[in-house]
Amino acid sequence: MASHRTLSHRTTGFVALAGAIIGYGGLWPVTRIAIETIPPLWYATMRIGIGAAVLFGVLAATGQLKFPTRDDLPLVVSVAVFMMAIYTALMHLALQFVEAGRAALLGYTTPLWVIPAAYLMFGERPSRRRVAGLAVALTGLAVLFNPASFDWTNANVLAGNLMLLCCGLSWSIAIIHIRKHRPQRTPFQLAPFQLTLAAMLSALLALVAGPLPSIAFSGREIAVLAYGGVIGTALAMVSVTTCVRYLPTTVSTVGLLGGPVFALTLSVAFLDEALTAALAAGIMLILLGIALVSAPERRPAEPPGE
Repeated sequence: MASHRTLSHRTTGFVALAGAIIGYGGLWPVTRIAIETIPPLWYATMRIGIGAAVLFGVLAATGQLKFPTRDDLPLVVSVAVFMMAIYTALMHLALQFVEAGRAALLGYTTPLWVIPAAYLMFGERPSRRRVAGLAVALTGLAVLFNPASFDWTNANVLAGNLMLLCCGLSWSIAIIHIRKHRPQRTPFQLAPFQLTLAAMLSALLALVAGPLPSIAFSGREIAVLAYGGVIGTALAMVSVTTCVRYLPTTVSTVGLLGGPVFALTLSVAFLDEALTAALAAGIMLILLGIALVSAPERRPAEPPGE
């Protein structure tokens, strides 16, 4: 029974990982388009609010809507603040100055923070193969980022890149808490409450930054809000918290590097970002690294007669 439960959790974790890659990977180029006509912090607020409403509706319709327990409240706060409010605000502001593909790369530097923390705090020692996979994936990330390719004299570009590095650190804090916490409710049940708190914080930041915007709500605005709210927020957030809960830290954090690969692919296809040899090499290295850390570990053979 235990092995069946482990297999079930592993399968759930990888399905959730795929959802996170598609949801958050697609969100970067969509957000780059959205903030051309919608102020960044207001787009963040609206898409988070839409995501919360969608999840509340689904949970209510399926009879699973329950308030978080007292033990789960710290997790609600940390995910709302670090994974959603801070991360989203910095991401949306940075995309004013940084191309979507490069932005996604810097926003997913979480393995640099999470894996050492998991080792120090939880004793999670990855296998040699997974360490090798991490090294390969991070090499791919470095190839894709290529700091020599942007203007270091441009203050806005520097600020945007710094914001994105802070995104990775902020997300890492939430991921570490998710790994440490033993929730009473499922990630699906906690998500709408986390998103509601995040939307309130985001709205407060948006009001401080400027007045309510005038938005045309044309077909384009409706489309980017629909994707951002349903796929890029509701689906993506539940997927991330689920895969982090059910997969080893190395597997989930390195696997999430599939997000910037997907974002880069969409950016090349739809935002006219150039497909270079370095870009192709970096993507292949990241995919190889993900494959190395995601493959199941070999179990030692049982002694004869057992």
